[in-house]
Amino acid sequence: MDDVLRPLIVVGGSVVLTLLLGWATDLLLRKADERHHDTPLWGLLRRGRVPYQLVICAALLRGSYEEARLLPSHEAGIGRTLTLVLIGSAAWLVIRIAAAVVETSYTRYASSRHQRDPARVRRVRTQVTLIRRVVSAIVGVVAVAAMLLTFPAMRAAGASLLASAGILGIVAGVAAQSTLSNMFAGLQIAFGDMVRIGDTVVVDGEWGTVEEITLTFLTVRTWDERRITMPVSYFTSKPFENWSRGTPQMTGIVFWHLDHSAPLEAMRDKLRDILRDCPAWDGRAYNLNVTDSTPSTMEVRALVTAKDADDIWTVRVEVRERMIRWLTEEHPYALPRVNTADAVPAPGRDGRGSPGGIPAARRAHSHPRER
Repeated sequence: MDDVLRPLIVVGGSVVLTLLLGWATDLLLRKADERHHDTPLWGLLRRGRVPYQLVICAALLRGSYEEARLLPSHEAGIGRTLTLVLIGSAAWLVIRIAAAVVETSYTRYASSRHQRDPARVRRVRTQVTLIRRVVSAIVGVVAVAAMLLTFPAMRAAGASLLASAGILGIVAGVAAQSTLSNMFAGLQIAFGDMVRIGDTVVVDGEWGTVEEITLTFLTVRTWDERRITMPVSYFTSKPFENWSRGTPQMTGIVFWHLDHSAPLEAMRDKLRDILRDCPAWDGRAYNLNVTDSTPSTMEVRALVTAKDADDIWTVRVEVRERMIRWLTEEHPYALPRVNTADAVPAPGRDGRGSPGGIPAARRAHSHPRER
């Protein structure tokens, strides 16, 4: 009877005590969350309930398993398994707590007076994301190392591992050169303020928004909802356009190729009317000028402004479309066309196009004194 009650009491008591402690802790966190609505820390800490209960249960079973006398022939294996579970759940709990603290700090920063500066908020968000990933990686490596050290064979091999650490470090550094360069590039991006999550960038001729930054790669979401994934070392070794750097305000250009008789003053008035009816125009500036000329057309350029990259695209397409429609309806002669009319002779020339009635062929071969 004692062989049945003892394991039941030890194992059952550990499980019941774990559930009670988990319920009491969750109740306290829930009340703290209801009392302090301005901080999400307590609500985020509640997400660590599962690893918290695993830590308590593994610790209780690991400390009282010998008293249970359950499966004594497998006592060493079960004890090592409980130790591994304890280490893994403790690492999981530390990662959850660190994530809650970091996320709370970012939320407070974003909701403070700095929220009027979106660029600074995006910079902090990028740094917070990478810090959380670095902490998770460090905790994971430490947890794996602690698990390996629970095996006697690994402890015995410690001396030989230390002796060959220099050679292994050189080999690993050469083999993982690309990975390490990407990791350092990720840290440089996070704390060097080169590019941030939410920035509008142009890379390899593709325009998009930075969606995710990790220690090794970066994801750009293009305007047509494609995802471009590239190593973060690209942004530290090649030039790229960051439209969100500094102020997001932008100036856009619209070109038309028109006939030389196009009504420029009327086009300037029409451009003003179009922009006044366009909500995406920020009202800062606009103008319209002739920037080039060819024998058949002239190039007309309009400059418009907007508060960011999305709005400047909207303004450009609307100005281009409405101006062409207006020219087609009101001034069709201003559109480019191919001239098929007969050539008009210059004044003082006869119908054959040569002065004094001298045939062109004869004049072309005449002596210079006869000209």
